[in-house]
Amino acid sequence: MTIYLGSDHGGFWLKENVKSWLTEWSYTFKDLGAHSLEPEDDFPKYAFAVAESVAAEKDSLGILFCRSGGGMAIAANRVPGIRAVEVYDVRSAQHAKTKNDANIITLGGDWLSEEQTKVIIKTWLVTNFNNQEKYNRRIAQLDQKQFVSAA
Repeated sequence: MTIYLGSDHGGFWLKENVKSWLTEWSYTFKDLGAHSLEPEDDFPKYAFAVAESVAAEKDSLGILFCRSGGGMAIAANRVPGIRAVEVYDVRSAQHAKTKNDANIITLGGDWLSEEQTKVIIKTWLVTNFNNQEKYNRRIAQLDQKQFVSAA
């Protein structure tokens, strides 16, 4: 399994720290940028690079960083097959994996400390998808763009 990483200027330093943690935890990763701090860069190119890589490689995962995590999640979810969730604590990381089988998480560099980020990422990586029929059904509906009218 490969973990793809991406960040704009708002999450650059957090991403750089995560690379050392993933190495420490013996995970394989690829940094898709930014490779240097670029104060005027835009998040969509990094979100799309990571999301397209995760979508193309079935068992891979992605972690995206920006100021809030929100923009990255919005962009990544435009790629078919991606289930990106903005996470902000251990509980949201567990929920993202167990209920939504999130294959990408996004984190806010302005809102999370290094220690919070480390615990959140480790939790998400070791948490398994619940695999209950109702969760599989919902993911299949997303993948097939099947929506049931509330009316």
